[in-house]
Amino acid sequence: MNEAAGLTSVNVGGFHGSVLDMALAAGPMVQFVLVLLLFFSVVSWAIILMKYRILGRVKKENRMFLEAYMRINKLSDVFPESKKFSNSTLAEVFRAGYTELVKTAGGRRESLPDEKIPLDSPGLELRGIDNVERALNRACEVESARLSSALGFLATTGSASPFIGLFGTVWGIMSAFKGIGIRGTASLAVVAPGISEALIATAAGLAAAIPAVIFYNYYVNRVRVISVESDNFASEFLNIVERYYVKNVKT
Repeated sequence: MNEAAGLTSVNVGGFHGSVLDMALAAGPMVQFVLVLLLFFSVVSWAIILMKYRILGRVKKENRMFLEAYMRINKLSDVFPESKKFSNSTLAEVFRAGYTELVKTAGGRRESLPDEKIPLDSPGLELRGIDNVERALNRACEVESARLSSALGFLATTGSASPFIGLFGTVWGIMSAFKGIGIRGTASLAVVAPGISEALIATAAGLAAAIPAVIFYNYYVNRVRVISVESDNFASEFLNIVERYYVKNVKT
């Protein structure tokens, strides 16, 4: 009878067993931790959804640009076609390399031949080849950095959220034991609500960290694959330039 009365009094005090009720009944520090973890979780999911859309568009437009690149014989015709693919990393790398190539050759785009070789002017200087290579490498690095942007927040969420939640749990347990000391009793009805409220912080930290870690690793791998594709395309483009340079030097 006494035990039932004690449980009833606990329920009236605000502990009904639901997660929301326990969060609302938690102490100020635990509630602050929960709000902070909620912020991390919301921002993480926003980044996850945003990166899903961006990387999907990049993959689609890279495939479309490669099809156009292989279909068109003249680089002068590929250049305006590449502007249609604003999200394609390969198109951006091509534009950077082609623009530098035109500058190196004197800016004469009208001298482009029918075959897919850069220019029909005399052999490019070796310094010009180096300029094209630097432009391609710089474009690859910029595109890789663009795709990797905001992924650091997912890494931070995945590594820091469990510890933030653990801090809230430790603080809540300290408050619970302090309340036990003040009441002078350690019955289950007195201990359970405080411990349950404290453990919510750990659960919230894990809930924020687990998807952040999973999608961080997933997107890092996708960005790495796209970066490798960009590097390979840049190498192929540079090989075309170098073959043309060697051809003109030998002749």
